[in-house]
Amino acid sequence: MGIRIIDLSLPLQNFCYYPNSPEIVYWNHHEGTRRAGISNSLNEDDFPDRMHLAIEKITLVSHSGTHMDAPYHYGPQVEGKFGKTIDQIPLEWCYGDAVVLNLTHKKRGELITLEDLKSALAAINYNIKPWDIVLLRTDAYKYFDRYDYTQAGPGMGREGTIWLVEQGVKVMGIDTYTFDRPHTVMVKDHKRGVKGSLWPAHYVAREVECFHMESLANLDQIPKPFGFKVAAFPIKISKASGAWVRPVAIVEE
Repeated sequence: MGIRIIDLSLPLQNFCYYPNSPEIVYWNHHEGTRRAGISNSLNEDDFPDRMHLAIEKITLVSHSGTHMDAPYHYGPQVEGKFGKTIDQIPLEWCYGDAVVLNLTHKKRGELITLEDLKSALAAINYNIKPWDIVLLRTDAYKYFDRYDYTQAGPGMGREGTIWLVEQGVKVMGIDTYTFDRPHTVMVKDHKRGVKGSLWPAHYVAREVECFHMESLANLDQIPKPFGFKVAAFPIKISKASGAWVRPVAIVEE
């Protein structure tokens, strides 16, 4: 029996259509020779074909691209304790059984309700168990190369997020720019006087511990809604509120 590995991440690249887009400077094999801090006693003639090594210099925030939010991102304390930073996440939580909930019927800017989650589970006849990694599929990732990527999807709210944690879920993810609804939609509701409209899914994590993955991709490529594993290990950045991650679905064939 073989396995199939499905990449669930978006690339880090220049000129992305979201705030804090990465800035990547590419140094080719000739430039890398000069930029790499090679001893002054060496020059290009000392290397095969007068070339050394290609290098990239990358400037980005820890929440660029496909990444995982740590509890400390949401607030200094969670459940009355200091919120875990990304280097403190137990790696056992980042690998395990996973389930994809199909929410592609939700329109951009809409709230993913608790009933939406329960209906998606009923449609596949699945009950969430503790430590499941829950993946929310909206297909908004397909807008990644478009100017409206940050506005392309629906988003989670307080009730649904709390309910997932109550089922024993620690790690969850969505294939939209942010776990909540688009920023412009939340701000508009806030200006209209709707209480609790600003980042409710994020702020609820000040009360219950969980980790959100954002800007996932290719959830539609996973051939079955459950019965597969996900590995999603974040980069170990000391004391950070989040980090880049390259999650993969592992499907037995």
